[in-house]
Amino acid sequence: MSLKKVNVGIIGTGNISGIYLEMGKTFEILNIAAVADLIPERARAQAEKYGVPRVCSVAEMLADPSIEIIINLTIPNAHGEVALAALDAGKSVYNEKPLAITRADGMRMLALAKEKNLRVGGAPDTFLGGGLQTCRKLIDDGWIGQPVAATAFMLCHGHESWHPAPEFYYKIGGGPMFDMGPYYLTALISLMGPVRRVTGSARITFPTRTITSQPLNGTVITVDTPTHVAGVLDFQNGAIATIVTSFDVWAHNMPCIEIYGTHGSLSVPDPNGFGGPVKVRRPGMDNWSEIPLSHGYARNSRSIGVADMAYALRSGRAARANGELCYHVLDIMHAVHDASREGKHVELASTCAQPAPLPLGLTPGELDE
Repeated sequence: MSLKKVNVGIIGTGNISGIYLEMGKTFEILNIAAVADLIPERARAQAEKYGVPRVCSVAEMLADPSIEIIINLTIPNAHGEVALAALDAGKSVYNEKPLAITRADGMRMLALAKEKNLRVGGAPDTFLGGGLQTCRKLIDDGWIGQPVAATAFMLCHGHESWHPAPEFYYKIGGGPMFDMGPYYLTALISLMGPVRRVTGSARITFPTRTITSQPLNGTVITVDTPTHVAGVLDFQNGAIATIVTSFDVWAHNMPCIEIYGTHGSLSVPDPNGFGGPVKVRRPGMDNWSEIPLSHGYARNSRSIGVADMAYALRSGRAARANGELCYHVLDIMHAVHDASREGKHVELASTCAQPAPLPLGLTPGELDE
């Protein structure tokens, strides 16, 4: 480890914070210095559990000159406000997905970061896991030829049967595309590059939902956002992808992601995870062949994107889970909804660079400089 550690502060210590606190300790470049939450008791509990030395208010964290990166794990509706405050205070910021609810907030983040020479990034970072990095290597090495098309399916019947507070998922900024779409879209962009045009159709199937989980069992939710969304994505490289995200499906047999190339097909693992399996089928093969993973970080490694940002801060290279990528994903999700509502194709105003692949042979707990 030749680079100086980067001090990190976490704002928001809800359920997702646990894996960031646990895995953040495994990256040598990261020092999780403080946590903050609107519920101080929750922050104290997480600090004690994971050995974080300091619990403070959000204002105290933003005023601390030693903290360089803020991990923003607040609810999506607060992503924009908190991230902009962090940038204004001179901190780089890494948001949980999505980057923001509105395009306007996302654009403000990118502009402010550029003005202040700071970094913006965000989840998901699952595309840096061993499963999707293996897929990237297979495509780059020509195993399936040039990508022609792809399919992506995230189908379930929503969250009201198990989530303790599921109402958000049925409000503006929620729905299956904004909840799970970032995993699938980020994976596709990491494998095939940016998107140039989209169209789509979306509907609200059930105007109300009844919570059957505790503690809100019996509460009726009014659904305000589409719960079945089907999109078609035209990539800049010429490939065409179909993506369907739904909270209206009881059961299915569809794959998570498949990519179809001129010389074969690639079965991509669940983009909400870090591992495999990865499978290839080429002309003349009777069955799919599982490919051993070429890269590490195959277990849950959330915070690898933050570590990659920290290396980028120190070395000056581009971060992989960067703000331009996150904004492009946000723009695509809005554009699919826009296309359905307006009955047209939407030419995207945003783009991004295809993230660089991780090199082979990385030592656990380290990334490339």
